[in-house]
Amino acid sequence: MSLRPKIALIGRFTNSASALRYAGVVSSRALLESLWNAGGDPVTLLAAPESDWEQRLRGYQGVLLAGGGDINPARYGQAPDASVYDVDDLQDDSDFGMTEYVLQQGIPTLAVCRGLHVVNVVRGGTLIQDMQENHRHVVQEVKVSDYESFGFTTELVGTSCYHHQAIDKIGTGLEVLGRGPDGTIEAVGIESSGWARGVQWHPEDTAKSDANQHGLFARLVKEARA
Repeated sequence: MSLRPKIALIGRFTNSASALRYAGVVSSRALLESLWNAGGDPVTLLAAPESDWEQRLRGYQGVLLAGGGDINPARYGQAPDASVYDVDDLQDDSDFGMTEYVLQQGIPTLAVCRGLHVVNVVRGGTLIQDMQENHRHVVQEVKVSDYESFGFTTELVGTSCYHHQAIDKIGTGLEVLGRGPDGTIEAVGIESSGWARGVQWHPEDTAKSDANQHGLFARLVKEARA
């Protein structure tokens, strides 16, 4: 059996966590398990200032850009409205720095929810700061073009959504490959010399029971192994 490729993701700061005396750095257990179940070995990295991503990602074969709090709207030229939450400039610096590096280098990359927003803003796009339509705890079907490139087996994909922001102006090199029933951009292809895809929903929510969502993680791992 081939070795599990190492998949890097940046952890999220938290003010408290079970069994820790102080603030912590966390990753979603469901996200880590989804990568593991797909054959990868996920590793949580610290968001740190002035990161040398060439050095830090040496020995990693893939990257997952994870969900989390909101991006500082100043990064896409806007003032924040009252809905924006959990903005952390260090978190943004690390996410943006790693994203720029991996897309330049062609490292296989999957962007999920906030991760998709980061890619869009890095590429010059903007976000809707607070959607009029509720997308928290929403399950819906999304028709995905070029669905096989995501690792899906069907064009119509059931998705588990939890977000209050979405792509507004699309960034350079991003191709819209799926929209929700209300027109929200839900799936994109990302221009890179390596495999790179982004989804607005949370595939980790249903990966244990949904072959399409498991297939998305499996495609990342397949590309990382290659």
